[in-house]
Amino acid sequence: MIFRYPNGKPYEPKEQFLQKKQQSITYSNRGMTLEEDLNETNKFYLENKLAVIHKKPTPVQIVNVDYPRRSAAVIKEAYFKQSSTTDYNGVYRGKYIDFEAKETKNKTSFPLQNFHAHQIDHMRNIVEQGGICFVILSAFNEFYYLDAKNLLTYWNRQETGGRKSITLNELNEHGHKIPLGYQARIDYLKIIDKLYF
Repeated sequence: MIFRYPNGKPYEPKEQFLQKKQQSITYSNRGMTLEEDLNETNKFYLENKLAVIHKKPTPVQIVNVDYPRRSAAVIKEAYFKQSSTTDYNGVYRGKYIDFEAKETKNKTSFPLQNFHAHQIDHMRNIVEQGGICFVILSAFNEFYYLDAKNLLTYWNRQETGGRKSITLNELNEHGHKIPLGYQARIDYLKIIDKLYF
């Protein structure tokens, strides 16, 4: 017998849900899991009136759409309008917040090639204007908050012929580990409070 919630979705016992979730996680969708965790965290912040932070939509120009039926439009061709900047932005305690979320499966360092020059330029502009800018890195089975000022230092080092990645020791020295929570899953506001308020 199938039990259903009032909205029609079937009830799944907790054990089955956990088994399905564990089986469905592969490295190919870990990035989406990081994004989903951040989206849930930001939703929690908004619902509890702690901060207003949203994921930025990617600007896309739709060129060709097929309309086999009015209710079933299919986008056949689209292009990015411009290079995207960072993933998230908003306001916290009267300060502008802007951040990027990245991850790696590299076991020894975090490659700077995960960032694009236009993202670095954007982060530099935010820092110069007094905004709070950072990256959340998923690396070495941990989540790290790394201030954009530190990221810019590593980027500049790379640009002058130095190391092209951030080592685990550097992340532990200049970054801040974010422990996983329940409601605010990746509670980065606690770190912002320590650093800025």
